[in-house]
Amino acid sequence: MARPRVRLVITADDFGYCPRRDEGIVEAFLAGAVTSVSLLVNGAVAESAAELARRHQIPTGLHANLSEGRPVGPARHGASSLLSPDGFFLGKMRFREAVTAGDVALSQVREELEAQLSRFRELLGRNPTHVDGHQHVHVLPGVCQVFAEALQAHGVRFTRLPLERGVGGCTWLEAPARAFACAVERDARAAVGPFSRRGLRWTDAFVGLSTCGRHMSAHRVSGALARALEGTPTGHSLTAELMTHPGYPSVPPTGGCGKGPDAFSCSWERLHELRVLQAPTLRVRLAQDGVQLCTLRDLDSKRSGDGIPGEATLETFLEPSQL
Repeated sequence: MARPRVRLVITADDFGYCPRRDEGIVEAFLAGAVTSVSLLVNGAVAESAAELARRHQIPTGLHANLSEGRPVGPARHGASSLLSPDGFFLGKMRFREAVTAGDVALSQVREELEAQLSRFRELLGRNPTHVDGHQHVHVLPGVCQVFAEALQAHGVRFTRLPLERGVGGCTWLEAPARAFACAVERDARAAVGPFSRRGLRWTDAFVGLSTCGRHMSAHRVSGALARALEGTPTGHSLTAELMTHPGYPSVPPTGGCGKGPDAFSCSWERLHELRVLQAPTLRVRLAQDGVQLCTLRDLDSKRSGDGIPGEATLETFLEPSQL
């Protein structure tokens, strides 16, 4: 059997957000369309999601959340730089602005991350297979150092580096989405040092910024992986992660992380991702492209000489994306 060109982890984010989202994610996992999930421990149905993960033996990581809903740590009980006056996290863009302005106390970031790791172990009875960040908060300046230190302390080796090659040239993305994707990439490049110094690992390539929601298609997933392979020597195999957000649309008021589900979760875009992932078109295209689905556990057990995820092709993916 020919060696695969790409060994691909397909991760479904936001597990635990609402029952309908979780129904779709489990359906995709059982169909072999998703190989990993990331759990929101402050999600409305985190407990039932953890039960589903145990029942179906789903590889599960922590989707560390500092931007949506209510905290699970000490910030619940008093004033915190992580929270607005109403006791909720600041939100996707306001949290970024607060970090940039130096208004976020990194000691409080560490407390909340520790609390979420602890809550994960309470729910699953083990450490997460990986830890990534809801809305990519884990690669923000300063936050990434705290994040790396906490993961090293808890023995978690795998994270996500949201660095998608060529995303700045993906003209189908609306201008705000493309600007956000490029900002995430800039942060991810800067996070490489802190992550590496603490011994964290990640896949050689990442896909998902250009294929989120309505933008997902077999053609675009294949194209993103092809961009990742550019310049790779013949016979060399890459590891990659595809970030996804599948599920059945949320129905308010059920779901969310304390405030009810957001508009994206209630939209048809989640169902669109689910349908693309389950469709034969994507599976056939991936097979034609020499892509083999796997889990992070599979990558962790790579044979000696196969290389370490996150190291072999790192320089290739540090080229800046252009708006």
